[in-house]
Amino acid sequence: MEPQRAEAAGTLRTEEDAYRQALCRFLAGTDEKTTTHAYLEDVVQGLPARRVFLDVGPADGTTTRHLAPRFERTVCIEPSEPMRRALARTCPDADVVAEPVQQARIDAQADLALLSHVLYYVPRAQWAATVARIMTWLAPGGVLVVLLQNPDEACMRMVHHFTGLRFDLRELADELAALPPELVGGTELDVVPARYRSRDLREMLAVADFLLSVPGGPSPAREAVEAYVQQHLRDGDGGYVMRHDQHALRVNRPSP
Repeated sequence: MEPQRAEAAGTLRTEEDAYRQALCRFLAGTDEKTTTHAYLEDVVQGLPARRVFLDVGPADGTTTRHLAPRFERTVCIEPSEPMRRALARTCPDADVVAEPVQQARIDAQADLALLSHVLYYVPRAQWAATVARIMTWLAPGGVLVVLLQNPDEACMRMVHHFTGLRFDLRELADELAALPPELVGGTELDVVPARYRSRDLREMLAVADFLLSVPGGPSPAREAVEAYVQQHLRDGDGGYVMRHDQHALRVNRPSP
């Protein structure tokens, strides 16, 4: 969703600015990018071909930039105009499609497609249809990787506690089994470890607020979030630690 502009203290501030700052705080304290990139490198090594990489919802393109050199061509689907501007700076050679998945037209067959932490923003009833649409853009033998936080780890237990929301790729895997066999040849669910650490309570609370800002969820009181952090996320050494392993669902399109 494109950030909305708001006037504050005589300066123009956007939700994009706040999102970027919160994301930077989170990434500064986590090993998520390191472990995710290593996992995706292993997936790439196992591909039968490396002609086209399709990144669906790449945001500012950090992971796109990491993987693009492994392929002849990179295509991105990014409906957010501010994120497309960032993507143009990060990956200037990528072909970028502005329409959302169900309206997009892709003129290539991808050997690897990535849907990373996007399904939080897709209504649950549309998950399978979204994945099915992306699968039509895969070449035979291609792989789609879907990433979401593991709902059983500390991060998403906190999200569920405050919002009641739960995002579980295991449910999606069961639904994909009903798709045509020429589209989905099989699925595998992997776990990609990740851990956030901070020694600063204000940073930990800012990251918690960022993680709790999921669509459809309420905005919990700061006092309640701080109490939860102090009770559940202290590391016993004066700091804070939060496991947020990711689930990685690999969906294979069969070869003829």
